[in-house]
Amino acid sequence: MKKIPVTYKLVLAGCLVTLVLVIACGKGFLEKKPLGAYNPDQILNQTGIEGLLVGAYHMVSGQGGAAGNSWGSAASNWVFGSVAADDSYKGSTPSDQGDIVPIETWAYNANNPYFNQKWQAVYDGAQRANDVLRFLAKDTAIAAADRKVMSAEARFLRGHFHFEAKKMWNNVPYVDETISVASNNVNVPNIDASGNFINIWPKIEADFQYAIDNLPDVQPQKGRANKSAAIAYLAKCLLYEHKFAEAKTQLDKIIPAAYGGTGAGKTAGGLDYKLVNFEDNFNAATDNSAESVFAYQASVNDGSGTNGNYGDNLNFPNSAGPGGCCGFNNPSISLANSFKTDANGLPLFDTYNAAPNVSDPASPYTGTLDPRLDWTMGRPGIPFFDWGPTPVNTWIRDPGTDGYFSPKKNVYAKAQQNLLSSTETSFWGPTQMDANNVNLIRFSDILLWAAECEIEAGSADKALAYVNYVRNRAADASGWVYKNSEYDASSGKYKTLTTPADNYLIKPYPAGAFNDKAYARKAIMFERKLELAMEGQRFFDLSRWDNNSGTIMGPVLNAYATAEKARPTIFAVNTSATFTTKKNEYFPIPQAQIDVENATGTLNLKQNIGY
Repeated sequence: MKKIPVTYKLVLAGCLVTLVLVIACGKGFLEKKPLGAYNPDQILNQTGIEGLLVGAYHMVSGQGGAAGNSWGSAASNWVFGSVAADDSYKGSTPSDQGDIVPIETWAYNANNPYFNQKWQAVYDGAQRANDVLRFLAKDTAIAAADRKVMSAEARFLRGHFHFEAKKMWNNVPYVDETISVASNNVNVPNIDASGNFINIWPKIEADFQYAIDNLPDVQPQKGRANKSAAIAYLAKCLLYEHKFAEAKTQLDKIIPAAYGGTGAGKTAGGLDYKLVNFEDNFNAATDNSAESVFAYQASVNDGSGTNGNYGDNLNFPNSAGPGGCCGFNNPSISLANSFKTDANGLPLFDTYNAAPNVSDPASPYTGTLDPRLDWTMGRPGIPFFDWGPTPVNTWIRDPGTDGYFSPKKNVYAKAQQNLLSSTETSFWGPTQMDANNVNLIRFSDILLWAAECEIEAGSADKALAYVNYVRNRAADASGWVYKNSEYDASSGKYKTLTTPADNYLIKPYPAGAFNDKAYARKAIMFERKLELAMEGQRFFDLSRWDNNSGTIMGPVLNAYATAEKARPTIFAVNTSATFTTKKNEYFPIPQAQIDVENATGTLNLKQNIGY
């Protein structure tokens, strides 16, 4: 039987991790051939079921199971959340992983294999969570307290996987523990008897509410889900539904008094939520900090091989830089321009994308910048951790279509090479895998969600305060990038704070600035763009803000495409790239899944509108 390495940082003694794949499902996303035989008696005990739970946690990575190791199912959602938005270009050369180009230029259709990879991964994860629940129902010997927590973790994970599906495709099936190969009930519909799409938000919310009611505040392993993480996910669901008052109620429970809240949110490791040094969120040496709400737990050099964070292993500077390959996910010129600031240290909402461009080789922008820029991307001439200044073009695989910038939030320091990057040689690119966790929710997320809720259903002053906490963290000069200074990888900071790497200026919004609700909304949206850039969030933020109105997402992305067509980018090649409103806000349901689900002649899985 194939060995399944434990790449989730949950070291559970005696777990039967070799069993986590063999009871998975089959037909389409629900039914597949077993990978090997197993003895149910080996699983039907607490140790065996814990092993199944570890297998469900592993699928947070998006790797393994039916989809195998796939860039389309990466935990970071870099293809769907960043490349499909205005964060980044596909990178490399246009023909390399060419299936991403139509996603990047909004010409995607239901046959694109990247969509099927993501679908398989999230529903495989949901079924692994369901396996835990099914076996728990059979094993009556497990203590009630342990059963409660294990069930809550499984339902939290099931909620997470369905949330991923919902934000990708909107009209998706909900698969609970009653759906299995054994039940011969594998054609789960996304429509009701009248042919109308089924809304699965209530069932996702119920999973997270169950987790809230039954998870502990602190877990024995830092990577597990806890009560505060479940509250955060429930709030996120409510925010996607534009239920701002209800989302605010949940967020109030986990925002500590130090940030003006009344809650007591804490990490699974027991740390009170707080903002930490910005780079600590993207540094494997400082994983699971007080800012980490829930993250995929990456690991290396433990026998896991390709079963770690394989989904991001293309996203390193090309050539001789860290990783040595492959030049994908290049931050966009528009994104770099977004970090321009005015004389008051505030963003240029409406004029940021006007010439001159940041780091333009012909006539570069020389004004002030938000310092988060240089932790978000590698820019020519700017220090890249302890690798030295980012070289001009050398790390860009195709300067004609990839712009000037390299990804950075997922990359390790030179001092961490072979320690927190992989040395295993089980596949072609071990140095592109590292132990850098993938943030799924962090505390700055919580604060910015709360700001949205306060503007819509609360206090403008509280919204302002929440945004300014995030900006004031960025304004702390001890956390900036510096020239002529040694980089300390263990702390994520430079040692000599004498010469900032560029002309940084960032300040909080002044008192009363958010009394104008339209201005406040614009400011909060832009703050999320800056704070969470290159984290696979942007497409989904735009989609939920648009709420199928056609008034936000389409105008933003079409303006982006227009600007990029005059720059050394893929859009100068694909000059017809156009975002279609009330269609492209959600991706097409994979045709392979529709074919399987409807093979009997009954319409079970209905395609999204416009595809």
